[in-house]
Amino acid sequence: MNKLLFHNIPPGATGEQIPKAKIASAQTSRELVQPEENDSAYFRRLEEGGILLNLPQITAVRHHKGPLLTLAGAGSGKTSVLICRTGYLLSVRGIHASQLLLLTFSSKAAAEMRERIALLPGVSSGDAARLQARTFHSFFLYFLRRQGLQQEIFHETRRQHILLKQIMRELGLPKDAYPPETLLALLSSFKMNMGELKDLPEGTMAEQEMKAILTLYEQWKIDHFKIDFDDVLLIAYQMLRERPELLQELQQRYQYVMVDEFQDTNALQYELVKMIAHPHHNLMVVGDDDQTIYSFNGARSEFILEFEQLYPGARVITLDINYRSSPAIVGLGNGIIRHNKRRRSKTLQAAKLGGNQPQYMRPQTADEEAEQMVEHILGEVGSGKREYSDFAMLYRASSSNRAILELLLLRDIPYIDYGASQLLYEHWLISPVVDHLRLSVNRRDFAAIENILPTLYMNREKGMEHIRRMETAQPKQGPMIHLLSMPGMEDFKGVKLRERLDLIRNLHEFTPVQAIRQIRSQFYDYFIEANGRSQATLHRETLKEMLDELEASAERFDSITAFLDFIANVTERNEHNRLPGSNEQGNRIALMTIHKSKGLEFPVVFLIGASEGILPHSSALEGDRLKDRKKAIGSSGTVDMAALEEERRLAYVAVTRAREELFISSPAQHRGKKVEVSRFMLSAFRSAASATSETLAYGSRPVTARTLPASRTLAVRTHTVPVWTCTGKSCPGWTRVKAGGDEDHLSVKPCPLCSSPMEKDSRVVPV
Repeated sequence: MNKLLFHNIPPGATGEQIPKAKIASAQTSRELVQPEENDSAYFRRLEEGGILLNLPQITAVRHHKGPLLTLAGAGSGKTSVLICRTGYLLSVRGIHASQLLLLTFSSKAAAEMRERIALLPGVSSGDAARLQARTFHSFFLYFLRRQGLQQEIFHETRRQHILLKQIMRELGLPKDAYPPETLLALLSSFKMNMGELKDLPEGTMAEQEMKAILTLYEQWKIDHFKIDFDDVLLIAYQMLRERPELLQELQQRYQYVMVDEFQDTNALQYELVKMIAHPHHNLMVVGDDDQTIYSFNGARSEFILEFEQLYPGARVITLDINYRSSPAIVGLGNGIIRHNKRRRSKTLQAAKLGGNQPQYMRPQTADEEAEQMVEHILGEVGSGKREYSDFAMLYRASSSNRAILELLLLRDIPYIDYGASQLLYEHWLISPVVDHLRLSVNRRDFAAIENILPTLYMNREKGMEHIRRMETAQPKQGPMIHLLSMPGMEDFKGVKLRERLDLIRNLHEFTPVQAIRQIRSQFYDYFIEANGRSQATLHRETLKEMLDELEASAERFDSITAFLDFIANVTERNEHNRLPGSNEQGNRIALMTIHKSKGLEFPVVFLIGASEGILPHSSALEGDRLKDRKKAIGSSGTVDMAALEEERRLAYVAVTRAREELFISSPAQHRGKKVEVSRFMLSAFRSAASATSETLAYGSRPVTARTLPASRTLAVRTHTVPVWTCTGKSCPGWTRVKAGGDEDHLSVKPCPLCSSPMEKDSRVVPV
């Protein structure tokens, strides 16, 4: 393997200036708060404790009455502002501690706030004890307990999953018909949008089944006198609406409300906050719309974007000095996020001087990417420069960690996986394919037989019971043949079974990747696409990419036996690594999705898979392509960029986790196909004029030289690319030629818009 080169700019962004943040003023409260000011003593005591606030932070801390939106950029010290404002209200404004309510999203953050507030000057131990600094769920559970609520909290994830699997069996469904985590996420999303269970959709068989499962799940909780954390918020909301005297009591008591991580607030949480903050409206919310990445959990960036519409006259303060990262890392974050259209305008400055430039990698594959990153880490640790705990590997989707996870396991490098700690081969979608490979080697693998029966539309329990009964009387080299004599076996199922047995017997003739393609092409892709349950629980694009990832893994092996031995090896190692232990990182490399990383920071961050189709994810690009196609055939609607903008926010969050060093890797191939460097990285290096032209492209019509003002025409950089052009007289269809793909041998192909022949041509397009 060639030694991988690190670059100062992403490949493809040649000739552009490296983005770098402006260095912020070094002035703090020492210079900004004058001795003659009434509150100077408070800031002097903060300074003695090592807390030096900048001008926007001081302004936010001093805010007394009325609504306040504090836009807190990444690494801008928002927690310090929250705790210092709390201390200011207590010791300078004389507000009683019992009148303050601080709400956040994690128990860890709430505990940190309480500890730091207790250490502030002028805050007594009694004040600290009376102060309510809690998570949403903790506060409203505390409220409900005071109203006499006695139900136990049903919160253990493992027990919830076991119960859902039992319910599925009771309904005659396979125990793994729907992943329990997906069912719980669906239920949670519905509740957080203040929906009722009876209103869950029933348009498809899958929706009907999921509604039936969740209805029984909710009834079980009622029968066993239990509620979950989502119920806590919903019950509190309903109680406050039905009993105005309780709401009035909360409003009179908590006259100053502060909310942390406001961008993560869902509709129900926001309603509860608004109810309590009324009518005083002494509401301070702290958040960053650029870090709204939990829309799938109900978080909505418009709560920040439209704050002044709900609270006219609200004050807006921007914390725009980043204390975490080097100017080059902060500058890259600015360069990425500025291209989002729906956002609050802000450009972060850097408090640190110097520091390392982000480094860019362009490996060929994910396996080469993993190899080079691990070699770099081992070199840094071996030389004593770093420890394993300094490093974090971030990725867009959990399926993208296959290569790095396997390599760390095989080389016994300590790591902690903050995801499901599940290997690709153990996933319910992938395991039937692997079990077909196992049966090709050993047709008497009964565990594998049981797992593939659903792909033959046969019940696991009944099928295995029949096989074992027949085996007792007459053992067979291939026990699946007994299924032909199963009572009630329909003719078409018998035909399919014989075809499957033939396939399994012949798989040994193929390499692993060829065998997987045989399985997929002959039945499995169709089985998954036709399975409403699969489609209801995983995005179609996700199903495909996981199977493609299996092919990418199998390509490294010449024989099925070698591939299966490898799977057994990494599975055994993963089981050992999965043993109960501390959830703290310790001296281990951290592996996590970008979603999991929000709110965290690391000395060194590796962002892997920064390529088109990975980040931004293919699901967002597919939606964008469909909208572009509608525009191409004359639709007058505007392009909805919501999905793509959330993908860009993910890239921004990932980049801004790095304190000292940042490595961004953009594999040239993704699951056998050539992919470009992520547009998010390339766009960060564009000039201001080019950035303007991109923003214009998000409007209601495509940007061309004709639609741009004359003064801006030259700002659009172009290049010539090979394309397919439709020969139809009135059809505007064209698409880029995919180099190195299945189209190389074609001279014509049908147009997806009008079916007329498309011919190879070239076209000048914006870079």
